[in-house]
Amino acid sequence: MDTTSSSPAKPANGGPLAGLKVIELGQLIAGPFAAKTLADFGAEVIKIEPPGVGDPLRKWRLLKDGTSVWWQVQSRNKRSLALDLRQAEAQEIVRKLALDADVLIENFRPGAMEGWGLGPEDLQKINPRLIMLRISGYGQTGPYRDRPGFGVVAEAMSGLRHLTAEPGRVPVRVGVSIGDTLASLHGVIGILMALHHRSSHGVGQVIDVALYEAVFNCMESLLPEYDAFGAVREAAGSALPGIAPTNAYRCSDGGYALIAGNGDSIYKRLMNAIGREDLGNDPALADNAGRVKRVVELDDAIGQWTAQRTVAEVLAVLDAASVPAGRIYNIADIAADPHYKARGMLAQTRMDDGSLLALPGIVPKLSLTPGGHRRNAPALGQDTDAVLHELGLTPAQIQGLKDKGIVAGTQA
Repeated sequence: MDTTSSSPAKPANGGPLAGLKVIELGQLIAGPFAAKTLADFGAEVIKIEPPGVGDPLRKWRLLKDGTSVWWQVQSRNKRSLALDLRQAEAQEIVRKLALDADVLIENFRPGAMEGWGLGPEDLQKINPRLIMLRISGYGQTGPYRDRPGFGVVAEAMSGLRHLTAEPGRVPVRVGVSIGDTLASLHGVIGILMALHHRSSHGVGQVIDVALYEAVFNCMESLLPEYDAFGAVREAAGSALPGIAPTNAYRCSDGGYALIAGNGDSIYKRLMNAIGREDLGNDPALADNAGRVKRVVELDDAIGQWTAQRTVAEVLAVLDAASVPAGRIYNIADIAADPHYKARGMLAQTRMDDGSLLALPGIVPKLSLTPGGHRRNAPALGQDTDAVLHELGLTPAQIQGLKDKGIVAGTQA
């Protein structure tokens, strides 16, 4: 990994969401990813997590000095308040925080917040301007609302898992928590729309995001094709059914080139580049409908050409012909790629112990008010004393809460 990349930018203006106060409840991926996105662009995010153990993500996957490096991605720019939400005094602290908060994000099972006296009716009664994002497996209503729902289940229910396989083989999961992330991004969109509405109407609202619906929203023409034609789209491996030619083609060095020659003019350029002008000039293949009927023939022709060349040779020819194509990156490829580096996506961050750690850069990129990395992910309870002091609690009161186990300060 090149450690000469510049550190993440710290925008002088604090980001476009500077001044926005966000309370993050919940854990793991969906809710915290939404809060991380807001924090990257300047929002003040107070993450509430249980004393003693904190968010389980702290211990997921590979650990550095006892803490997941994933944590550094998911919780940068946040403050940590260790608070036992099962206790009445802790619930009262959340109400005090909610008094002047703009947004509250939670991803508990429906009914949990209401059980603690922290549901929308409770919190919006004391702060009508509060916007609440609620992310759950199946939503806050409907016959499945009380079922536990994880992203992988949502991906299956939405129809995505049905499509992610080679024909006739077991459906496989996308290698990341795509259901949680899609739900998070839908939640962020909802927050921004609710903030816009609040600016003119003065009141907050509740945003109800179901994991399965967020994935289903990205399923393109799946439903209307079934409704109009009774068509059930099946798994197609690396191909894109109904759009041709688009596939992954084996090369002489054992790698694959992904080639998307499905635009009419692109298709002609592709066929000329591989020496198959006969197919490029065939009037029956001039549009997508004709090409779909002969997709096997086209895939064979392209595959025969790529099989005689390395991935690099294939991409050089197609790049010169302005045909969209690429190779399959692993993370080592990404870390060495000059375009990733030039775009600031390989951000070298200095950890609290002085070591450097690469984290993904900020997305999206705003020209006037870019996001930035203002602080590293917090230790559990790192900001407990500061947050409670800001609420008006005295050192003695804070210590009393610590003695009862209701709150906790910094832990290693």
